[in-house]
Amino acid sequence: MADFLDLVAQLPEVGSADAQSWTRFDVSGRAFGYLWPRTCTVGLKQTIVEQLALVAERPDVFEVQFTSGGFGWVVVYLERIERDELAELTFEAWRLTAPESLVDLRGDELPS
Repeated sequence: MADFLDLVAQLPEVGSADAQSWTRFDVSGRAFGYLWPRTCTVGLKQTIVEQLALVAERPDVFEVQFTSGGFGWVVVYLERIERDELAELTFEAWRLTAPESLVDLRGDELPS
């Protein structure tokens, strides 16, 4: 979980809100991720194509969470994923959600 929290902290204008059993991460008030400490998982916004590909390739690491508005959310088991892949997925979730002006300012720089 520490890796995920560190990666999220490197992205601009990320907010968070704690609920009883999870934390919501957003940019400009729009959610791109959720962390569930009890299960050591995160839910990340992805394209539907990416969601399906991740789950098909490695169902021990990823599972379908839900689809909404043309996006496919994926559950990620944090203990089963390398930091560099988690960085890419977290960045993509943020980029799919952030305003275009903020994405342009960030460019393609992944959190490290």
